[in-house]
Parts: sequence; structure tokens; C-alpha cells
Amino acid sequence: MRRTVRSTFLTLFAALMTLPMQAQDLLAKEREALVELYKATGGDQWKNSWDLNTPASQWYGVKVRNGHVVRLDLFNNQLTGTLPSSIGKFRSLEYLNLSFNQLTGTLPKQLTELRSLRILKLEMNRIKGELPAKIGKMTALREVTLFNNFIGGELPESLGNLKNLEVLNLSSNNLRGEIPLELGSIEKLEVLGLFENQLVGNLPSSLGNLAKLKELVLANNMLGGAIPLEFGNLASIEILQIQNNRFQSFDGLYKMPTKNLLAFDSDDKKFRPQFKSFSIDRTRMADTKFEDDDNEDEDDHK
Repeated sequence: MRRTVRSTFLTLFAALMTLPMQAQDLLAKEREALVELYKATGGDQWKNSWDLNTPASQWYGVKVRNGHVVRLDLFNNQLTGTLPSSIGKFRSLEYLNLSFNQLTGTLPKQLTELRSLRILKLEMNRIKGELPAKIGKMTALREVTLFNNFIGGELPESLGNLKNLEVLNLSSNNLRGEIPLELGSIEKLEVLGLFENQLVGNLPSSLGNLAKLKELVLANNMLGGAIPLEFGNLASIEILQIQNNRFQSFDGLYKMPTKNLLAFDSDDKKFRPQFKSFSIDRTRMADTKFEDDDNEDEDDHK
């Protein structure tokens, strides 16, 4: 009995002693991935560069917790080049902001390995290619902001698996095809921006399921058919911009609640809703932002 207890104690002691070493080893692997990112994106020319001879936890825009990189914020830092596939090694990463840089190339498929990621901001770059088909596996995502790039292809149906998503802004890209009906299953969605793409077809009636949706910006596409009558269920809508499309019927607009509207634009000249409290510039594109307004600590996103 004593021998068994002692054996168990030694096993637990050995496990506890190795934990710090494991954390260090893991951080070393993630450090290598950071160095790869640095080299692939012209790190020596960044506005705020890294001293590779110092610990990674001291590098600009990097936050480490329990031996893992949990935050990487290099907003407006003069990054060039392409994202390396090693970006997928940051398995504990919660916040990634590489927006307002000059990144090119395509999104590596390894990006979908970031299963802890809550915030993904890559807007105002020159990224092309398509959204990863398996983006739906990133179920922790709360925000995906990639406006003003050159992303093409169709919207992946797997986006509907992102049940925690609150913001999806893919405006000013080269997206084509139809809006998948699966978007209507993202019940927490508050902002949907698809302005200025090449989207076609009818609006899915499932969008009427988005009871928390506040901003819906679909202007400057080639969408057609009728505005779904289910738009009458958009109880939280504040901003609706659907102008410069090819809709044949606007009857769905007359079913919509308008008490919370702050901005509205369509090609139907008959529908004139009363705005909530004041008149607002109707030419404003609500989804196009040119500043980093999401620079808080990642703990604020919990």
C-alpha cells in the first residue's frame, strides 16, 4: 500500500515538474511561428518592429498567457507579403488584428485551425483568393471583418456554423454567387456587411430569422427578386442599405419594423420610413470604417 501511494506521489510530482517545461517548449514553437510571420511580412520594415533577441512576450502587439500567444495585434504596422501557413500554430490565439496593412496573397487554409479565435480583423489589405471552405470550424468566432480586400469566390455555407458570430463584414471585395440561406441560422448576428461585391440571386428568406440584426448592408451588388416578407421579423434593425441592386419587388420593406431605423437606402422611392430620432446622411455606407475601434484587451470579448 505504501509503495503504491509513494509511486502515485512520484508520478504526480514528475508531472507537475514537467508542466513548466512543456509550456516553455510550446511557447518556443509558437515563437518560431511568430518569427516566420515576421520574416514573411517584412518585419524589419514594420512601423513597430520586433527585437528577435528578446522574449516573444515583449514584442509589440503580442500578448502571452500561460505559455501561449493569445493576442496578436499589428494594426496599421506596415506589414507586406503574405500570411505564412504557420499562422495555424497559434492554437490558443483569441484575437488577431492585421488590418490596415499591405498584405497580399491568399488566406492560408491553416487559418481554420485557430479554434480559440474570437476576433479576426484583416480589413484594408490586398488579400485575394477565397474564404476557407472550413471557416465554419472556427466556432469561437464573434467577429470576422475583412472588408476592402480582393477576396473572391462564393460565401461558404459553413459560415452558418458560426453560432457565436456577431459581426460579419465582407464588404468591398469580389464575392460572387448567391447569399447562402445558412447565414440565417447565425442567431447572434448583429452586423452583416456585404456591400459592393458581385452577389446575385434572391435574398434568402432565412435572413428574417436574425432577430438581433442591427445592420444589414447589401448595396451595390446584383441581387434580384423580391425583398422577403420575412424581413418583417427583423425586430432590431437600425441600418438597412440595399440600393443599387436589381430587386423587382419591395413589398417586404413594408412589413419591416421601422421604430429603430437610423439609416435606410433602397431603390424603392415610395417607402419613406420615419427615422428613430434624427435625420441621417442617407449616402453613408455604415459598414466602411477607416479606424481601429476595437483595440481593447481580449478579455473584454468574453
